[in-house]
Amino acid sequence: MSTKLPIGRVKLSNVRLAFPKLWTAEQINGQGKPKFTAAFLMPPGHPGIKEIERVAMLVAREKWADKAEANFKALKLGGKFCLYNGDAKPNLAGYPGNFFVNASSEVRPTVVERDGTTPVVEGGSVYSGCYVNAGIDLWAQDHQQHGKRINAALAWVQAYRDGDRFGPGAAVIAQGEIEDLGVEDENDALV
Repeated sequence: MSTKLPIGRVKLSNVRLAFPKLWTAEQINGQGKPKFTAAFLMPPGHPGIKEIERVAMLVAREKWADKAEANFKALKLGGKFCLYNGDAKPNLAGYPGNFFVNASSEVRPTVVERDGTTPVVEGGSVYSGCYVNAGIDLWAQDHQQHGKRINAALAWVQAYRDGDRFGPGAAVIAQGEIEDLGVEDENDALV
């Protein structure tokens, strides 16, 4: 028996991960409730771009009915749609020439290895610059104070393949540089 997915669910395949905050929630720009966040980068023509736009229109129709198309068009033009052109962020590695979607959640997303079940530990196979599959939930906002938007909630992330890291990675350690010290004994006095 299969479980019905939420109306706004989009599965992104083979997308590049940037700015992952998947293990510890943080405030966004120092404001609001702490959230888990990630950005997903896609080259032009990636099928995820069309799928995000298709599903965004579904959630817009559910929220605004006959005003959905006009509202959706205005949100895209006004930068209030979760899918953006990476050329607007020329100083961020990986963004120029790509599109990106930002997603966040107050609840920690599931983060798993390629096998789909083994949890990924922080600092493991899911890092800024790697490629992942991800589940995001699009939803339409119509808030009196913050206005209309179409946002993305972060549901899950799955390791897909390695990529060049964005920013510093782990230090390189030469083979044999760290030796096996065995079991601690009384001869291991502080020097």
